[in-house]
Amino acid sequence: MKSEQKSISRWQAWGVLILLSLIWGTSYILIKKGLVYFSPMEVGCLRLSISFLAFLPFLAHHIKKIKQSQVFTLLLVGLTGTALPSILFPIAQQWISSSLTGIINSMTPLFTLLLGLLFFKAHFSWSKIIGIIIGLLGAASLFIFGEDAGMGSNWAYGFFIILACLCYAASSNIVGFNLKGLSAMTISTVSFSMVGIPMTLYLFFGTDFIHIMQHTTGAWQGLGYVTILALLSTVIASILYFQLVQWTSPVFSSTISYLVPAVAVGWGIFDGEVISWVHFSAMAIILVGVYLTRE
Repeated sequence: MKSEQKSISRWQAWGVLILLSLIWGTSYILIKKGLVYFSPMEVGCLRLSISFLAFLPFLAHHIKKIKQSQVFTLLLVGLTGTALPSILFPIAQQWISSSLTGIINSMTPLFTLLLGLLFFKAHFSWSKIIGIIIGLLGAASLFIFGEDAGMGSNWAYGFFIILACLCYAASSNIVGFNLKGLSAMTISTVSFSMVGIPMTLYLFFGTDFIHIMQHTTGAWQGLGYVTILALLSTVIASILYFQLVQWTSPVFSSTISYLVPAVAVGWGIFDGEVISWVHFSAMAIILVGVYLTRE
């Protein structure tokens, strides 16, 4: 990291990164638990609705801090960093395990770099590129050895995760290069509210959420899982992540996706998911990429 880019030390940046890895690595198992009771769209809308309600008390204060020219940019952050991934991951996890989802998500840094180079004039080094490509190869091996990785004939659902990675990459670059003048709390509050309001309306009037809560045994437990997902993995983690992007860089911050798989696999093992040699081999290759992409 360049000295002028950071407000915290290298060790502090890595500390925040590891904390975020623990939080986001847990999100996939929470999505899995929520899908027992709700549809993918309901899980996504519920996650966004709860997050919006958590930010609502701060909206009046933070909305005054944005300029009119930043409204569309914040909408893009809300869509790419929150709304679309919140729906894409549950769609994929209907057929793909939570641990495998976490591993595939490690492709995010590659897309962050590519989008940064193509659209945001990002600076890069050859060691970063080589490291990210190596990490990509680790993730790609999961598709190549689909049967051993637990995908089977459902490998196409992995592309929903890849699309979510592209969304995260776009959001990271937008925040890192276009919203440096805004605090992480302002970005989170306003962007979540912009997508949270319509998704909350859709949850209550366009889905079977109310009927499920009234007639499905254990639905309140499912609501608890998604509530934890929203408050911990969405609200708190988003504030920390946007701040980390501003403290460091979009590419450094996106390396969280290299660390998340270990946490996701750990939860998968705890929940009885089958973990094969492919998962561990892919993670080993990815960790080599982590080392090479250090800043």
